[in-house]
Amino acid sequence: MLFAAGCASRDPGQVVSIDQAEAYWAIETPLGDVQYLAPVVRLVVRNKDSRPQRSIEFTANFRQTGQAQIWSSAWQRVTPPGGRPLQPGETAVVTLKPEGEGRYTTTGPAEAIFQHENFKDVKAEIWARVGSTPWMKLAEREVERRIGSRAVQQAPGP
Repeated sequence: MLFAAGCASRDPGQVVSIDQAEAYWAIETPLGDVQYLAPVVRLVVRNKDSRPQRSIEFTANFRQTGQAQIWSSAWQRVTPPGGRPLQPGETAVVTLKPEGEGRYTTTGPAEAIFQHENFKDVKAEIWARVGSTPWMKLAEREVERRIGSRAVQQAPGP
């Protein structure tokens, strides 16, 4: 039996690296007086392979402290500008935020949610796959009790 070299299953950790990762909370569009806060993972991923990569996917599973079940999840395909493959050495930003699930709500100031008696901290498990490889866990991050991305806040202005 012959196997083509391009069909071999590859370890996602050998193909991509996470150069930067942070986990924080984002304020979503309010609905009336109700504000929604969602956990976010922001990554800068790099193609460390010698070949362009057309299909790289990331997912994050968010779990509340002390809970075994997944509270929410988010998924994104890595797509450089123009939808072209991620070239060797090239980086791309991946932002993973759940939509419609796993959010906190408040009618007060958003930052006050972190002191609420029912607030539970959240941990994100970061998984990746390249092509049709199985999903592989690459990292974990505690979601900081902070609103907004440090990387975006520290970026130089226009």
